[in-house]
Amino acid sequence: MAHKQGKKYLAAAKQVEARTYSVTEAVGLAQKIKFTKFNETVEIHMRLGVDPKHADQMVRGTVVLPNGLGKSKKVLVIASGEKVREAEAAGADFFGGEEIIEKIIKENWLDYDAVVATPDMMRSMARLGKVLGPRGLMPNPKTGTVTTDVATAVNEVKAGKVEFRVDKTGVVHAPVGKIQFETGKLIENAESLISAVLRAKPSAAKGKYVRSATLCSTMGPGITLDISDVTSKLSVAV
Repeated sequence: MAHKQGKKYLAAAKQVEARTYSVTEAVGLAQKIKFTKFNETVEIHMRLGVDPKHADQMVRGTVVLPNGLGKSKKVLVIASGEKVREAEAAGADFFGGEEIIEKIIKENWLDYDAVVATPDMMRSMARLGKVLGPRGLMPNPKTGTVTTDVATAVNEVKAGKVEFRVDKTGVVHAPVGKIQFETGKLIENAESLISAVLRAKPSAAKGKYVRSATLCSTMGPGITLDISDVTSKLSVAV
């Protein structure tokens, strides 16, 4: 089976020329050369000219994609009192207080895609750092997931809010939708994500900010992007 898959991948890769593609061209090409039956996720990878070891060159942020991600995320809210009821009313999949923290620790429970917490719970939440931190699930005020406005936070995650952060090698990886999306919607999402990463450029970053950018589907080959059509709409030097 792997051999067959390899042949299909190579056939797809052959259709990608050794040049850069505009976001519009890249999305169209990724959809054209798709060779699997399932609805793959489309991702963007951006190599940045920053050194994430320095706190002032850290790149992180969130963006609500205009056309969502094609699947509803399961949201856990950790709160107390009235805020638990607000979370339930807003459509959170799971909600509760200290008992949820105990469940995560005792059962290594991870059946959710995002975690929102109220500020009063953050002291107790510190115990979850080792479990949630490595998986990128730890709530953070900078990304709007530590908040008293739990309803807005839940709605944003459900609407397709994507959190991005540069990894230790200086690369941002983020999903922008599904391969079976309408082409125009996928292009809009991709441009929104790229714009958000550009706007998150730290003032301490020196030299060229975006070294390279690639678009690919889960199983498909990488397509090198020319993002000048996106950068031209923003007043950010890349």
